[in-house]
Amino acid sequence: MSKIVSTLMGNKQYAEKMLLYPENHNQSISGGQSFAEIMFSEYENHSPESPASKESLFKGCALYKMIRMITFTIGGGAYLNFMGNEFGHPKRVEFPMPSNNFSYSLANRCWDLLENEDVHRNLFSFDKDLMKLDENQRVLSRGLPSIHHVNDTSMVISYIRGPLLFVFNFHPTNAYERYSVGVEEAGEYQIVLNTDEKKYGGHGLIKVDQYLQRTINKRQYLSPYRNLFSTLYIC
Repeated sequence: MSKIVSTLMGNKQYAEKMLLYPENHNQSISGGQSFAEIMFSEYENHSPESPASKESLFKGCALYKMIRMITFTIGGGAYLNFMGNEFGHPKRVEFPMPSNNFSYSLANRCWDLLENEDVHRNLFSFDKDLMKLDENQRVLSRGLPSIHHVNDTSMVISYIRGPLLFVFNFHPTNAYERYSVGVEEAGEYQIVLNTDEKKYGGHGLIKVDQYLQRTINKRQYLSPYRNLFSTLYIC
C-alpha cells in the first residue's frame, strides 16, 4: 500500500504536471494487454458458468474499478484513458503496423458489448459516475490530497481531497466492520460513490441506511502521516 501511494503521488514538486492513467500505454501501439485483458484472462480462458470463473471475474472487476478510482483521485491535475477501457475492453487493439502486415482487423472496439446488461455495462456505468464525480466536485482541479491512513497489513488506504474522503480496502479476502480512519472535519459523511454497488456489478454489502456516517471525537495516531482528532467509522 505504501508503494502504491508513493508511486501515484509522485514528486510533489511536479504534481501539477503529472498525467496519470491506469492502463498499459503499449496496448494500442504494439498490441500490449490492457488491465481488463490481464485481470479477466482467467475468466476468458475457462467456462463462464463455472463458479471459479465467475469468482475470478468478480474479483477482477472489483480490482479494476478500485485501480481506476484511486488513480483518478489521488494524483495530479490530469487523467488519461484510452477509448473502450471505460467498459473493460476484453480484446487487444492494434494499429496497422509491420508486425500485423498493416491489417485493420484488430483496429476496432467491441461497442456491441454495451448492449448486454453484464460486466461491461456495469463497468461503463461506474466510469460514467466517476467522471460525474469530477464534474460535480472538481476533484482534479483541487490540490493534492492529504494522506491520512496507509496500512500495509490491513491493506487499507484513506485520504482526503477537497471535501471528499476516499477509503480503499485492497485486501483480497478481509472485510472490516467499524474500521476507523481519521478525518479533518467532524460531522456527517455520506457515501457518494461506492465501487461495490450492485449497479456496478458489486455485492452491495453497504445498505442504504448505512450511507450516512457520523464522526466521533477520538484521537487517531496514523503515523507516519497525520494525527487527527476526529474519527470516522467505516462499516
